[in-house]
Amino acid sequence: MYFLYFCSMSATRKAKQFLVAIIKLLIVGGAFYFIYDRLAHNDKLDWSRLTETLNGSSASWLIFGILTLTFLNRFLEILKWQNLVSYLHRISLGKSAAQVLAAVTAALFTPNGIGEYAAKTMYFKKAEAGEIIFLNLVCNGIQLIIAVLAGIAGLLFFNYTYPAGSGNLAIAVTAGILIVAIALFSARKITIKGYSIKRLGEKLNNIPKSIHRKNILLAIGRYLCIAHQYYLLFLLFDVQLPYPIMISTIAATYFLGSSLPSFQFLDFAVKGSVAISFFGILGVNEWIVVFIATLIWLLNTVLPVTIGSYFVFTFKPERTAEEITAASHQEPQEG
Repeated sequence: MYFLYFCSMSATRKAKQFLVAIIKLLIVGGAFYFIYDRLAHNDKLDWSRLTETLNGSSASWLIFGILTLTFLNRFLEILKWQNLVSYLHRISLGKSAAQVLAAVTAALFTPNGIGEYAAKTMYFKKAEAGEIIFLNLVCNGIQLIIAVLAGIAGLLFFNYTYPAGSGNLAIAVTAGILIVAIALFSARKITIKGYSIKRLGEKLNNIPKSIHRKNILLAIGRYLCIAHQYYLLFLLFDVQLPYPIMISTIAATYFLGSSLPSFQFLDFAVKGSVAISFFGILGVNEWIVVFIATLIWLLNTVLPVTIGSYFVFTFKPERTAEEITAASHQEPQEG
């Protein structure tokens, strides 16, 4: 019976390993298929124009700046995650990078990137899954709050500068956000399946203030990196507009584009369509806006997904110490 027991255990292990391998292939294969599909079937992209742009006199310095900001954008995200997870465990920078990049890959073709939450829980004990999801919510939540605040400021400035073009969009968006905020505050004590906004606030207070402060600073730094990636790309394409109007327009379009529900592999299409509306008012050619939205997507999504694919393939679910101890004490019953 011992022989049969261990044979069955071995077969179960092999089946699980095969299933994990299939899931890895589906994630990575699906990610690269969606990337190829978006690039191959976009008839608005004329890569010969990009080649001409890259041959400009100041192109090398701008490209260096764009690539530096691309690295900093993802590096700050890795630091953010390492900082937040320190509430539960201290993890190395390498482990944080593996978790963030693998999660980006898994999130590529899930609505609003929800696959990121599930992917990160795989690196921790099952009992900690709820805490990891909550920490990831905090990680993304502060980024969203900064984007909203900067976006509203950008909309107000854009609306003040170009009232005929933007109409009352800024006022309507601001009013909508205030209504949502008031509704959430009024419903803070309403409990759904044991969860409420009040309880969420209590959980946030349990995290040390030093972690929150670092999280906010890193999130601000990351937002500035993303905004100035756009700015340097517009300079690369010889779009000469005053810095304040450029940054305010970038903030407004990034906020509105991020607010629309979409899949990450469609991110550049969603943000690009919003950007065309705003930058069209500024007199920027549509093909430039489309190219910049695509390049931002390539730098901030496709490049991390390419690196993250390695971590998806090399991911190995590790048994916890408790599971190993329980297994060592478990005796197969004789039949």
